[in-house]
Amino acid sequence: MPPELTTGRLLSSWQPDVPALLLVAVLGALYGWGVVRLRRRGERWPLARAVAFGALGLGALVVATMSGLAVYDHVLFWPAAVQNILLDLVAPLGLALGDPLRLAVEALPGDAAARVRRTMTGRVVRVLTFPLVSTLFVLATELTVYFTPYFATALRVGWLHELMYLHLLAAGCLFVVPVLTHEQTLPAWCTHPVRAALVFLDSVVDAVPGLVVMTHGSLIAGAWYLHHSPSWAPDVHHDQQVGGGAMLGIAELVAVPFLLAILVQWARAERVQTVALDRRLDAELAPAVAAEPHPGQVPPPGLVRPWWETEQNDVAARIRRQRHDD
Repeated sequence: MPPELTTGRLLSSWQPDVPALLLVAVLGALYGWGVVRLRRRGERWPLARAVAFGALGLGALVVATMSGLAVYDHVLFWPAAVQNILLDLVAPLGLALGDPLRLAVEALPGDAAARVRRTMTGRVVRVLTFPLVSTLFVLATELTVYFTPYFATALRVGWLHELMYLHLLAAGCLFVVPVLTHEQTLPAWCTHPVRAALVFLDSVVDAVPGLVVMTHGSLIAGAWYLHHSPSWAPDVHHDQQVGGGAMLGIAELVAVPFLLAILVQWARAERVQTVALDRRLDAELAPAVAAEPHPGQVPPPGLVRPWWETEQNDVAARIRRQRHDD
């Protein structure tokens, strides 16, 4: 039995997890290779994206599988509950903020990048990442973990425990990564306002497992935790309520930066569209102004007044003001 859990021991206790460590190393190496490849071509990759991928995404994966949570998850329920919510919500959010799909497309050679794009837009991927499908898949995954023999068996069988980690991480990534990536992997109707609504809906759905666990009358993996509960541990029922409350709280907290990320992308997309419209209008205005007759000059037969003098809208008013200033 591990010693009594304190805040200090929770922060200082660590244990290696070889499969998780290999996954972190592979993901980090691939991401770093992509960034280095872009820099060698003279292209820049945002530092904030790399930090989000490494610190939040891979960092959450390390904390969930090798920190004090992993040391105590076999004797207390609430560390296991926090582990699972880190794997299917926090780690996917960090990985998605790093935009690994866009990095792969930009860093890989032409043929390989084309294959990645074809895979991302293939029928299987489109079905799995369809927003409602992926949301329900995350919900079904969490409910299956806690309300079937899955979780209790994983506590006894080491390889199944590692598979559960991977299952939770993959389920979360199926929803979060497509919503935040700059690559077009979702249907065309999934505009930024729709994505914001989907994130809000997902936050409501993510609250369900925590509420159910917290209020469930029966113990989850009760036989295991009753048998392995140390003398210093709280009551098993109370431990489960704490775990459910932690799941609920973390799920709602994660929804805030997730929604903010969507709103930032939305604002940037609007700015890009505005700049493009300004350039198009400037290009159209120059030849039109050159061809317009001077004030008091009678227009040649067949010419009509310019559209910005006759139409009443914001664009026409802007052009009239610009001509007046000139």
